[in-house]
Amino acid sequence: MNEPILARHTLALALPKAAPAFATSTVLILGRIWNANGAAHSTGNAALMVVLATGAAAAGAFAAAGRNGDGVLAGTAFAASGGLALAGIAGYADGISLPLLLWALATAVAYGLAARYWRTDRRDTIAHERHTTVRREEHAHIERVETIRGRTQIEVAREGTAYAEALAQALTHRAMLPGFDPQALETAGLPELPTAGRKSV
Repeated sequence: MNEPILARHTLALALPKAAPAFATSTVLILGRIWNANGAAHSTGNAALMVVLATGAAAAGAFAAAGRNGDGVLAGTAFAASGGLALAGIAGYADGISLPLLLWALATAVAYGLAARYWRTDRRDTIAHERHTTVRREEHAHIERVETIRGRTQIEVAREGTAYAEALAQALTHRAMLPGFDPQALETAGLPELPTAGRKSV
């Protein structure tokens, strides 16, 4: 019932926020390394990246089409298409200005898409925390009620035991009184108790 509370480290909270910039920066760096190793102005390499980026975009479009479209698969395919296009341009272009411009644009788009996911994830997390808090309060209330009930039963049992002991002691003391005759008491019977509705004549 008592669920462990896990405190997330600051680094674990910051890593998802840096992931889009890290991904686009990695693609830019790899594209520039490719550029330095012979991809600059290489028509074959550029054509290969165009084919791969187009294929990834087509796969994303097919994955998103229809009622049963898979949003995760489509998003992954479109992200791969954008990364391949960025890598191809970074590898083909001479200067750094165009790759940097595309890197900034790709990073902004990646953060725009990630922000939507982060909002949904935060909303789900808050809803889960609220549900957990309500459930804990309900369990705590049930525990308090059961504790009170158990204490009441214990008190009633103690009072019953004390009453039985007192009655036994009273009977014992009465039997020990001088001149007490239980047979005479049984023969005489107890006097009739007056009722509330009867009037004395």
